[in-house]
Amino acid sequence: MSEIIVPNTQQELQLKKLELSALLEITQAINENLPESALYKIYHFTLLAQLQINRLVLFVEDESWECKICYGTEMDFTKCEMPEEIINLKEITFISKLQVERRWRGFEIVIPILHNGRVLAFVMIGKIQPYYNNLEALNFLQTVSNIMLVAIENHKMNRQRLAQESIRREIEIAREVQSMLFPKALPNDKDVAIHASYIPHSSIGGDYYDFIDIDQDQFLFCVADVSGKGVPASLLMSNFQAGLRTILRQVSDLNTVVAELNNLIYRNAIAEKFITAFLAIYNRKTRQLSYVNAGHNSPILLFEDNSHRLLNEGCTMLGVFDVLPFMSVTTIEVPRRSVLFCYTDGLTEIFDASEEEYGIEGTIKYMQKHRFLSSRTLHLQLLKEIHLYNEEAKFDDDITLLSCRFK
Repeated sequence: MSEIIVPNTQQELQLKKLELSALLEITQAINENLPESALYKIYHFTLLAQLQINRLVLFVEDESWECKICYGTEMDFTKCEMPEEIINLKEITFISKLQVERRWRGFEIVIPILHNGRVLAFVMIGKIQPYYNNLEALNFLQTVSNIMLVAIENHKMNRQRLAQESIRREIEIAREVQSMLFPKALPNDKDVAIHASYIPHSSIGGDYYDFIDIDQDQFLFCVADVSGKGVPASLLMSNFQAGLRTILRQVSDLNTVVAELNNLIYRNAIAEKFITAFLAIYNRKTRQLSYVNAGHNSPILLFEDNSHRLLNEGCTMLGVFDVLPFMSVTTIEVPRRSVLFCYTDGLTEIFDASEEEYGIEGTIKYMQKHRFLSSRTLHLQLLKEIHLYNEEAKFDDDITLLSCRFK
């Protein structure tokens, strides 16, 4: 640096007194754990009153560069973007040495404030006492600014930590609530054996499966998938589950059940969320399966001779229209030793290195080859298979599998 003016002994003594007073005020404010806005104000008045710096702007990096303090200048720098010539500085520099617009030349010196090698802020000062061109004095200003800004940075980090802790707790609660949605037990008796597997993409997913006894002969089972992920998807699925169980206590007609669920989701969905679902009622005596596929991936009904049928009739996804534009309930008789395999799109939307999708064809082939495995092993082996299909696979969605063996 050049243009250095060395203060005389009296000036230097006075300067040290002012600096000590400024340092005490700043550290006291920090120790009192004052909010960021108060710290900025104390910093402002301390530099003005104690160090007699009459023109100053402070730019702080807070996602973008923001002017937090501006005084002693006619220009409102809170609306100005910092020039690259200043942003790139790492040491105290005279403005006169920079190629910047005229408005920035109202300041004399720019002081970068660094912490752990990262620039936290820039202090630009003007109309200063001549001896404040002294490098030692400028270093003190840099130090006291660093103390204040690191304290503010710590405030932010602590606030973020508390916010993250709050979010973590909310997610934990939502996950606990979600786990309560799934049935505690699935049947394995003389008529059917049902097994389900659920692998969430994140700590909270949007998939759901259920099993509900209607009477001694009939039961309902379903698989559903909410668009999106996280807490909003989990909350909507909670509404779906509660609504389904409430409706089934009043009526077991699938036409009515699905129409009422659609109305419920339409009224409660946030933004553009919707639900795809496969709902089926099985009668143990008649061996009849009535189902509605509401825009969901087609379950695979695999017969004893390894032929199959896709169960895709029904209606559009739930929650898009206030009244479903079309609806059909399909009833079929299920032969003995058939297997119905339901799943969500997280299973089939896996791609290999050639961008070939595992898809429903891959799932059908797997089921035909491994149908005689136990349900639990069938699911585990299938999950392993899609990993082998793409060893780099990182699932972008939840995966839910539900198989129902008809004896």
